[in-house]
Amino acid sequence: MRACAGFIVACVVAGVAAADPPSYDRDVAPILRTYCAGCHNDRDREGELSVERFASLRAGGAESGDPVVPKDPAASVMMQRIESDKGDHMPPADEPQPTAADLKTLRAWIAAGAPGPREDVSILRTLVVPTLAAYAGTKPVTAVAVVKDGRAAVAHGKSVDLLATASGAPQPLGGEPLPGRVNAIHATPDGQSLVLAMGITGLRGVAEIRDLATGRLVRSFGDHRDTLYDAELSPDGKTLATAGYDRSVKLWNVADGTLLRSIDVHDGAVFDLAWHPGGRLLASASADETVKLWRVADGVRLDTLNQPQGELFTVAFTPDGRHVVATGRDRRIHLWALRTLDAPGLNPPLHARFAHESPIVAMAVSADGKHLLSAAEDRSLKCWSLPDLVLEREYPQQADLVSVVVAQGNGFLVGRMNGSLEAIAVPAAPPAAVAAATAAPAHAMPVVSGSAAAVVEAEPNDAAAQAVTVTVPVVVKGTIGRSGDIDCFRFKARAGETLVVETDAARSKSKLDSRVEVLDAEGRPIEQVVLQATRDSWFTFRGKDSNQTGDFRVHNWMEMQLDQYLYANGEVVKLWLHPRGADSGFDVYPGEGGRHAYFGTSSVTHALGEPAWIVEPLPAGSTPVPNGLPVFRLSYENDDESTRRLGADSHVLFPVPRDGEYVVRVSDVRGFGAADKPDDFRYSLSIRPAKPGFTVAVGGKDAKVSPGSGKELVFTATRFEGFDGPIRIEAAGLPAGFTFHGPVEIEAGQRKAIAVLTAAADAVAPDAAADKAVDVRAIATVAGGEVVQELGTLGDLQLGPKPKVTVEITPSADTSFVQQHPGEPLEFTIRPGQTITAKVKATRHDFKDRIDFGNADSGRNLPHGVYVDNIGLNGLLIVEGQDEREFFISAAPIVKPGRRVFHLLARPDGGQASAPVVLNVLPAK
Repeated sequence: MRACAGFIVACVVAGVAAADPPSYDRDVAPILRTYCAGCHNDRDREGELSVERFASLRAGGAESGDPVVPKDPAASVMMQRIESDKGDHMPPADEPQPTAADLKTLRAWIAAGAPGPREDVSILRTLVVPTLAAYAGTKPVTAVAVVKDGRAAVAHGKSVDLLATASGAPQPLGGEPLPGRVNAIHATPDGQSLVLAMGITGLRGVAEIRDLATGRLVRSFGDHRDTLYDAELSPDGKTLATAGYDRSVKLWNVADGTLLRSIDVHDGAVFDLAWHPGGRLLASASADETVKLWRVADGVRLDTLNQPQGELFTVAFTPDGRHVVATGRDRRIHLWALRTLDAPGLNPPLHARFAHESPIVAMAVSADGKHLLSAAEDRSLKCWSLPDLVLEREYPQQADLVSVVVAQGNGFLVGRMNGSLEAIAVPAAPPAAVAAATAAPAHAMPVVSGSAAAVVEAEPNDAAAQAVTVTVPVVVKGTIGRSGDIDCFRFKARAGETLVVETDAARSKSKLDSRVEVLDAEGRPIEQVVLQATRDSWFTFRGKDSNQTGDFRVHNWMEMQLDQYLYANGEVVKLWLHPRGADSGFDVYPGEGGRHAYFGTSSVTHALGEPAWIVEPLPAGSTPVPNGLPVFRLSYENDDESTRRLGADSHVLFPVPRDGEYVVRVSDVRGFGAADKPDDFRYSLSIRPAKPGFTVAVGGKDAKVSPGSGKELVFTATRFEGFDGPIRIEAAGLPAGFTFHGPVEIEAGQRKAIAVLTAAADAVAPDAAADKAVDVRAIATVAGGEVVQELGTLGDLQLGPKPKVTVEITPSADTSFVQQHPGEPLEFTIRPGQTITAKVKATRHDFKDRIDFGNADSGRNLPHGVYVDNIGLNGLLIVEGQDEREFFISAAPIVKPGRRVFHLLARPDGGQASAPVVLNVLPAK
């Protein structure tokens, strides 16, 4: 695109140059914009040079000074660098290069004295683009506002219409053409004007106040480098807040258009703004998954609401000013109690209601504060009560994506991508059945008070003595500017705190392969753990890449136990599953997916024959009794985050051992850097209190359950920042004839639980209303408080065809460890280190082939350390011509006491699950 633009400019210039000297505005600025301004602008001043304005161009860079010598092109550094055939050539070789016509224009301009522009404004405010014919069809609704007189102002891209009613005839807003697509409209408090948030993507963002009657421009507010998503007046009409894709929030004096302050600490686009009814507080919702609350008087951030798990598209205050509500990509409605109007403090989360099956793109609160309307990408539209967030009504699927929702009295207006606008009434009262099913509050993750300050790294800071002092919580923006560069930051912390030290580099496409270390005040490593080797070993079959979790074949494996730590080449893994015969090895945590490492170590490749040791963790500072095997002392440091949740970025969980000062050191693992392109090795470093928590994903939705049989539901947990406890899964409101055999539990430290959903032999297919009544939740105790995560429904449940085979678990001949109580499932008992037997029986309705139940995973939802044993290479199966099979269940010595339901899964016929039975693990004798 840039090369094409340069070609167009060159052609134009070639035709003009012969007639008169090149003009800066007409001829030179397009060349600078095409080839230079991407790296040399007011924000990204590579070499301290910006060509964005004529004055900044002539001011030059840090080393070269003024790059232009008027009337002498040969002496001008600009021409020397562009025409150089050496390493100092610019633009870089991998970027588009100026044409011969461009070079001729630049020489002619300099020879003519390098005259400046008529008005020295940013050359990034205009683009050379082809003119395209306007779309002739109905344009999407991009913004809506309700005016004081009851009319609606509706934007369709770059046009605005006024409508007396939702279905009324449009009256175009007068005045001069709008400078970009309208993304938001708001009426001024007096009802006389409109505030428009507009822009051109990648170029500029502009807010305008226009007279409602004539469309005349009253005042314009610019200075944004990308399109605006919102522009909102304060309740008194004196201050305008603007924000958009450039991540900046700006506050303007409406009376004279002056910029009061710019707030630039969001790490993603700012999609929405909201003023508190009292006018002292502003909220901003961002792609960085946070809502930030600002004190308007001085721009101080009062809180960061960071519990959401995806980009936030909307934010609002309730009309009474007591709550903040936000929605976005994580499909939840988040509600916080507002308690900080004047000073930084904690605003506790009240709800994180799972609301839609896809990202929520639009939301509004009714004028009376009693209702909230939310719309999602899947065209669903729902009304909720406030502040308890009980579902009041789900509207029919919309004809197209709802792009805008605004309050109109105690109802709403919705605008859609098909150009339609509709008034939506709210129900008089929530249906009793729905209210009862959803009344229990769902609490979001615990929140830690304090907002992260934004700091920019400053050199020199290579050593602890030169460390930049910061205050926790903090986000530091830095770069590794040369090979071997190291950045140090000093902070104070108190004993008992647990801090997270984390980089964002690889996730943001930086070339930095970060390494983070936490040091004491003098810059010495802080010992985290002492690992004493208790058994030596080596890899006996093939090497292992850095992702593999299975087939860890190591010498002397018969003497190893589950949950022991294995140390190899600086990495610590944890044994999860025993080898299943001669042709297999250990599985390590988490048993599937990317391999987890422990004690802050990172997963690495292991070679065949590489040494390995079973190690025992001892407290920091321990002096183990020598046993002839190595001792490994690990400090608080990390290369790649140990659970792979952050990819190749670094993450250290640091329990502060004592009050005092500490130092964080950031470097590139390979010692790489880039002095000439420091932005290539940029990073964001966060130091903040840990926020332990979890999410749970549901597999097996939209199940087709055969009558008289069952289907599996798989619940997979992702754990955050030190939370390792159990998670209970519950389901209520199942359709008649369907049974969720639970609750089930994701055990402490584990990743999965598998439940069974069965349909009675006489069950009938559920309708849509029955599907929507299902309520699935994940419940856990995190940081001393109960956390409930709403998992939504189980989707479109259907009654499948008659099963070809059904299976059940029954006692074997030995019933000494089996109990049967009337009306209760069959119960088996087992102790650690014990093996018991059971039998699986199959009823073949229309199936004659062998029935496979799997291999190492044949026992479904068994407690960690309990497994189906003696299955051989073919796994657990019932061969052709047979209807039953005895099998063995073994418990490793590490198994903890408790009760758990388990089942078997017949793999043929789409996977038919048995009804679960109970396994009661008793204490070891």
